[in-house]
Amino acid sequence: MQCVEVYEQLYHQEPAGVAFCPYRISPLGAHIDHQHGKINGLAIDQGIHMAYRPKQNGVIELQSLNFPKRAQFFVSAVPETRAGDWADHLRGAAKALGERYPLKTGLSGVIEGSLPIGGLSSSAAVIICFLTALCKVNGIRLAPMEMIRTAQAAENQYVGVACGKLDQSCEVLSKKDHLLYLDTRDDSYELIPTPEQMKPYRIAVFFSGLERSLRNSKYNLRQDECKAAAYALLGYAGLDYGAFADTRLRDVPFTVFDAYKNRLPEPWRRRAEHYYGEFARAERGAQLWRRGDLEGYGQLVFDSGRSSIENYECGCDELKTLYEILRDTRGVYGGRFSGAGFKGCCMALIDPELAEEIGAKVSAAYLKAYPGLAGKYGYHLCASADGVAL
Repeated sequence: MQCVEVYEQLYHQEPAGVAFCPYRISPLGAHIDHQHGKINGLAIDQGIHMAYRPKQNGVIELQSLNFPKRAQFFVSAVPETRAGDWADHLRGAAKALGERYPLKTGLSGVIEGSLPIGGLSSSAAVIICFLTALCKVNGIRLAPMEMIRTAQAAENQYVGVACGKLDQSCEVLSKKDHLLYLDTRDDSYELIPTPEQMKPYRIAVFFSGLERSLRNSKYNLRQDECKAAAYALLGYAGLDYGAFADTRLRDVPFTVFDAYKNRLPEPWRRRAEHYYGEFARAERGAQLWRRGDLEGYGQLVFDSGRSSIENYECGCDELKTLYEILRDTRGVYGGRFSGAGFKGCCMALIDPELAEEIGAKVSAAYLKAYPGLAGKYGYHLCASADGVAL
């Protein structure tokens, strides 16, 4: 790992430890975790590594191999105002953990990501990786759900991204060769083993060549549109409702949506249409995975991608092109945008015997459409993996 070598060069000693958090994919359940929906997810065997040593003076000092500018602050005195750089994720994590536990020991570290940024929840992985190391040097042991909530709080309350808990849950709870099936309303979950009779698959990641920041995308706006739809539907139906900020589409029965959907503004109706369809796909997907029906599962993933484009209205032209190429490629069971879908990457479940052919076809077709992205576009093969070690 390069982060270990760079740490030794910078500090002239070996790191005391190396923390790791995997990236994740969520084939089904896209864009509905913040509405307390159900999701399917997998951690993958790529992610964020951080070489580190404790600092008894309470200073956090981190260098990223993916971003310029070193992060430096006192663990017990996190700046109240975010700086607008990559290190806001570290500051938010330290602040969220510090509100739950006394923090005295800082750390020096070098952090790196193994894949390009965008679509695999690298933000959550950076936070969880850093929290793992910070807990270690301060003698703190977080339970899985406590880690998930602390990492989510860092993004919601400090970074300024109103994410749900899909990303953090996949990166913490996942188990190799199992599908995570999570209800984000009550945090109940099931790890569904991959049946022996299921066809073999690999996880392919196709980077568009465009990186993205959720803080500067329409990510938060889409959540507000979902909440607005839920609030209006409850009002139309004469049902009890509380504060707007606490309202979710999970609070609204489908029968209410079906009865009053034509009274909603078109964008709100489409967001709700995506929610109810994706909720059903996540439930159906769990059933198909149990049965080992990879082809049926993959079709649901393609359907999910279509709904993200047409109903949730996310995805830049480049990602939409990648999605259409995947639909037309032999050996791809299913694929869609990965993550928020405003830039970043597409993921696909593919036949491993056709991996080389798939990579060549998709790459050629995509770069023919966007030759200017040669050198930035990338194709990577991954496998399912365990979540972070706590």
